[in-house]
Amino acid sequence: MWLTSSLSLSLSWISDLISQSIDPKFFMSTSDDKVEVVERGTKDDKDKKDDKEEGKGGFIEKVKDFIHDVGEKIEEAIGFGKPTADVTAIHLPLINLHKADIVVDVLVKNPNPVPIPLIDINYLVESDGRKLVSGLIPDAGTISAHGEQTVKIPLTLIYDDIKQTYADIKPGSIIPYRVKVDLIVDVPILGRLTLPLEKTGEIPIPYKPDIDLEKINFERFSFEETIANLHLKLENKNDFDLGLNALDYEVWLGDVSIGGAELTKSAKIEKSGISYIDIPITFRPKDFGSALWDMIRGRGTGYTMKGNIDVDTPFGKMKLPISKEGGTTRLKKKKEDRDYDDDDDDED
Repeated sequence: MWLTSSLSLSLSWISDLISQSIDPKFFMSTSDDKVEVVERGTKDDKDKKDDKEEGKGGFIEKVKDFIHDVGEKIEEAIGFGKPTADVTAIHLPLINLHKADIVVDVLVKNPNPVPIPLIDINYLVESDGRKLVSGLIPDAGTISAHGEQTVKIPLTLIYDDIKQTYADIKPGSIIPYRVKVDLIVDVPILGRLTLPLEKTGEIPIPYKPDIDLEKINFERFSFEETIANLHLKLENKNDFDLGLNALDYEVWLGDVSIGGAELTKSAKIEKSGISYIDIPITFRPKDFGSALWDMIRGRGTGYTMKGNIDVDTPFGKMKLPISKEGGTTRLKKKKEDRDYDDDDDDED
């Protein structure tokens, strides 16, 4: 009813505009009831033309404004409007030496009385203007009427692909990134709309730490059971700190496995820094054969370490591999122990 009344008023208003746009000065009545054309000079002709152009332009602009106003009133009356979207968070649920999984949280709000479909989601991740990964997610779901929903956009960066494409991106470095997302929605009356979003941040290209078993200090020694401490040296080659929480590894002395051990306390390895940790362990020297006599005589013995470390980083938790093959270590009594930096001075 309101819409019909508004349209009737608008038609009457347009009729008035048309009648007002006709300049009465174009025609003059004489006593003989004849229409006499009034001749004007060049300036008058120019003025008349300008008046017509001005009247024509003003009329068209007023009609455009009227249509725009009516459109807005229809939207208000029916309750349709543009949805909004915002990137609320970016998560790194998995990051290791090979890849980084990224999840972009986008909060979409629908002010309309009907559900709206997410037709497509286009995404692009770039660093310093260079594309790292891009893709399309079709049929991404539906946003409920007068509701809001967090849409999760999963992305994966493969480090080998990045390093092969851009040689200047080195392992252990931190690179800036920009995530660009286009949400394409279909809103009744308004049609298809594109909601552009973007978010910036930093992401690491992890590098595995170096590990060395510098020496073994024993608290109690016997052929049946020896209690000792493994003195480990960890070097962090990343441009970010590592908070060491757990070790999952196995150690071989010679060709014999002495098993693994648990980390008794956490440790921090600063970026591009070195940290030392002690790991208690129990093993049976009599199982080592000739490797045992080499250790007792101070000649050292070969060792191998393989495993993983669990660390906290500014970018979340990571599990990084550790490995060392072909190393040499010595078995020392506790009273002979000195600072780690003096190890090489005790070589025979």
